[in-house]
Amino acid sequence: MTAPALPSYSSGTSTVPLLGDTIGADLDRTAARVGDHEALVECATGRRWTYPQLVADVDACALGLHSLGLQKGDRVGIWAPNCAEWVLVQYGTAKLGVVLVNINPAYRTHELSYVLRQAGISVLVAAPSFKTSDYRAMVAEVRADCPDLREVAFLGDPEWDALMDRGRSADRGLLAERAGQLTADDPINIQYTSGTTGFPKGATLTHHNLLNNGFFVGEGCGYTEADRVCIPVPYYHCFGMGMGNLGCTSHGATMVIPAPGFDPALTLQAVQDERCTSLYGVPTMFIAELALPDFASYDLSSLRTGIMAGSPCPVEVMKRVVSEMGMQEVTICYGMTETSPVSTQTGADDDLDRRTSTVGRVHPHLEVKVVDPATGLTVPRGVTGEFCTRGYSVMLGYWEQPEKTAEVLDAARWMHTGDLAVMDEAGYLNIVGRIKDMVIRGGENVYPREVEEFLHTHPDVVDAQVIGVPDERYGEELMAWVRLREGAEPLTAEALRTWCAGKLAHYKVPRYVKVVTEFPMTVTGKVRKVEMRQVSVEELGLQGAAAVRNA
Repeated sequence: MTAPALPSYSSGTSTVPLLGDTIGADLDRTAARVGDHEALVECATGRRWTYPQLVADVDACALGLHSLGLQKGDRVGIWAPNCAEWVLVQYGTAKLGVVLVNINPAYRTHELSYVLRQAGISVLVAAPSFKTSDYRAMVAEVRADCPDLREVAFLGDPEWDALMDRGRSADRGLLAERAGQLTADDPINIQYTSGTTGFPKGATLTHHNLLNNGFFVGEGCGYTEADRVCIPVPYYHCFGMGMGNLGCTSHGATMVIPAPGFDPALTLQAVQDERCTSLYGVPTMFIAELALPDFASYDLSSLRTGIMAGSPCPVEVMKRVVSEMGMQEVTICYGMTETSPVSTQTGADDDLDRRTSTVGRVHPHLEVKVVDPATGLTVPRGVTGEFCTRGYSVMLGYWEQPEKTAEVLDAARWMHTGDLAVMDEAGYLNIVGRIKDMVIRGGENVYPREVEEFLHTHPDVVDAQVIGVPDERYGEELMAWVRLREGAEPLTAEALRTWCAGKLAHYKVPRYVKVVTEFPMTVTGKVRKVEMRQVSVEELGLQGAAAVRNA
């Protein structure tokens, strides 16, 4: 008689305990331990901070924000590309016990206004501009519609400098008093994920969520204070602020910001100049770095490890990262914003095949299971089902949206990811698709429903269906199938992109457009997006991109 197949369930055992600190207390503890070790480097300006200098500026930022009348639990927004001030605000708000709300630098007025109102942001810290975005003008445009917004401080302006100066001269005893009122389970961060109902949802995360996830990701990479981590991924994601910053500060390692936004050449230059031992990126970033004409001229010999995550990781790209970038201990992480974000990670001691073709095994102190989406029952190993995870990493919920929270968090606190996965006999996982039709473009989650609802506001569009189609650079790209009103002019992809510009974040703007008179439908009247994708792959000649193997 053969034994029944093991269930697709695994729990992460560990001899290393969870951290019980707040983020601020952990930073102070690290600074006391490592002394004058370098904490932060901003390559664009050449500015550098040792750990004591970083703590001093974080405290000044916290006290400066305190001078604006912020109470524990108030929301402070940050709308800026990667810069040193982002780090100061991240840790300063944590010390103050106010909730930092990350605002995507690509957002336009429509999305900015929604987030400011939905989170009840009272103070906004923003860059004056970034790339083609004039943040000052956009804030001015929406401010009248955001009654909670009391103060806006633009980085580099006199108001920001005055805030930091007030903080430097303030009584440090105020921070000690505030620290005594904080617990590790307090909400400290809201990160917006694209919404299936047309608007994003604010995943609400605690000190305990973020600090421990960053710490255990760093443990997975073997970090010590000897490590220097190059962080080209955006801070507004958990990847940058959590796995990046908190992964560093919980180990006394050095954070290196190569540029405000991703630039492949500046990233490799930073690795070379700062002798970085670890490099982060979504697959798109590594592909761009490897494609540089002068790639071979960069000295990457300091690299030891790093993380590829954020969207499906092509197996061949992982192999090139190991062989051509010297990242022998590079790991793949899998997760989602709602889980702080990492649930699984490959290990440096995994064989090359597992390290390049799976998303690894369950993280320490977490549980994962693969269930039948219809019944909720755990499936046997080797069978496809929905990936679920439970443990310290799971968010408190979506900010002020209990109904939406209940859709993904069940009564036993399992987070239902919506991703389809397979667990093998040894507990390694593969992500093989998604239950719903979310598109991941270059690490950005895009829910077609949000884009469809927006396209419906186009004067010539009667109906729109948005799908993801394979793309070798971004993993997926957006394609819109549209039905036009009678007598409308033909709609080109270029014309639609022009119409979307300035209203939607660039990564939500469809690259391809197909005008149709009807959509393929099921007998029950549901649109067959699977069929739409198959037709689109054929018509656009994307078979090569569709054949790329991913972990």
